[in-house]
Amino acid sequence: MDKPKNNRLIEDFLELEERSVLELVQERLSAGDSPLGIINDAQTAMRLVGERYEQGKYYISSMMMASEIFREIMEILEPLMSLENEGETAGRVLICTVQGDIHDIGKNLLGVLLRLHGFTVIDLGQDTAPETIVQEVEKIKPDLVALSGLITLSYESMKRTVQLIREMEDQTLAQTPVIIGGGTINEMVSSFVGADYWSIDAIYAVQLCRQILEERK
Repeated sequence: MDKPKNNRLIEDFLELEERSVLELVQERLSAGDSPLGIINDAQTAMRLVGERYEQGKYYISSMMMASEIFREIMEILEPLMSLENEGETAGRVLICTVQGDIHDIGKNLLGVLLRLHGFTVIDLGQDTAPETIVQEVEKIKPDLVALSGLITLSYESMKRTVQLIREMEDQTLAQTPVIIGGGTINEMVSSFVGADYWSIDAIYAVQLCRQILEERK
């Protein structure tokens, strides 16, 4: 992915200039920029950081620093994002990072955005076994299941989870829509896993969740 031109926030994020990035966030807010627009740029920067890490241009310490910068951005923006809901939950979404993976930035961002859009979120955390997910589906009866994974090892866990959900005795629960997400997810991975939907963008994933539940009403 090429770096967007003339975007100082993304450029400084890629240079891991923590102070500059946080100052730019405040400047853009003062100028009236949308918090979601800033989050979108931060997501783009995180994807680029991931690509550089895979190319051997960044070390694990750089990934950790980028994650910390992203966390600080969210700490600033979360209280400012307005919630537009009609006083009732938009739906119940069970989210987790699947077994074999402990990356949770994308999952955590999705959880924040879902809550801000009126969803009830049940977060099972990281490295969650397929059997645990299915037990929670049976207990909670969510409207959607969102599985996150960043490394290829997570694909098998996702596939096993989907299989177990589809094999549930309760046919209503067995048809629970499953959406998968992560920076390396694509149509091919989604097909392998057997997921109903996929996304690499948390903002789009929220829109997708709203669309899915609207269509199922």
